Amino acid sequence: MPPAPQTCPRCRRTSAPGAGPFCPYCGRYLAALEWVASPPTPGTPPVVPVPRPPYAGPPRPRPQRGGYPALPWVRATGPDGAAPLTAARATAGTAVPLLWATAAVALVAAGAEVWRYVLLLASRADALSGPVVAASDALVLSAGTIAPIMTVLAGALVVLWSARAAAAAAAGAGVVPSRRTRDVVVGWVVPGVNLAVPGAVLAEIEHTALRRPAGERPRPSRLVLVWWGLWVAGVVLSAVVLLWGLRTGVQARADGVLLHALLDVLAAATAGVTAVLVGHLTRLLAPARSDRRELLVRVTGTGSGRPDAAAGPARAHQPVVAGEQVAVE
Repeated sequence: MPPAPQTCPRCRRTSAPGAGPFCPYCGRYLAALEWVASPPTPGTPPVVPVPRPPYAGPPRPRPQRGGYPALPWVRATGPDGAAPLTAARATAGTAVPLLWATAAVALVAAGAEVWRYVLLLASRADALSGPVVAASDALVLSAGTIAPIMTVLAGALVVLWSARAAAAAAAGAGVVPSRRTRDVVVGWVVPGVNLAVPGAVLAEIEHTALRRPAGERPRPSRLVLVWWGLWVAGVVLSAVVLLWGLRTGVQARADGVLLHALLDVLAAATAGVTAVLVGHLTRLLAPARSDRRELLVRVTGTGSGRPDAAAGPARAHQPVVAGEQVAVE
């Protein structure tokens, strides 16, 4: 007997006989389902629900079983003294170009002061041209404003470099710095004291960078002595120019123009020598490595060499090989 058609309880459509246990229209199972609850088997313990533990925060990392160890990021500073040396090099890389720029601006300011003095001399005999005087005043004002600003910036970098270079030299030599950072800064900026302390600091940096004995008295090189003399002359002349500006009178003002020009020339020379000295001492802190190796670039064989009779017949039949070697860095 063929199966009877069944009506889908969902879509209420009648399927064809033999269509299967599922409705061909909506896919519902057509057989009637009957849920029967049976009692538990005697002797079976009841199921007790496990209470959910309270929240204890994010999961903790498990021990790593392979790969790299789970270590925090650590900034590599290299051996002792690498960090101060890197800081000194970075400061010198900024200070040296700024010092050369300061020297150039100071020379321009000196030229502007000389031009003004020439105009003062010319004004004694004849009237001056208005545009010429205006151009001279503009050049003096602009150069006289930019030069002090650049001098202050370059001076601050030199003071910072000297403190870092002293620490780098002491760390590289394995000794304790002779001066604290505060003492170095105070020695640069305090009037009167800055006549002796800066030169002594640079001499100590040079002494320590050359790995000379710590108990030996520093002997400044000629470059340090030249810089020291220019520095003292510049400090003294700056005080003289500052006091000269308090005087009144035409001749005092004319002499003040010459003093300003001389001070600008001295400032340019000091800035240039300072740039050379900073670069020299920075190279002394960690001289560049000069790795040289010999490389065989050509090998030639000749059969005209005379064999050694004492070496035997085997040695006599060996060719003479000539090689050319050059040193390659």
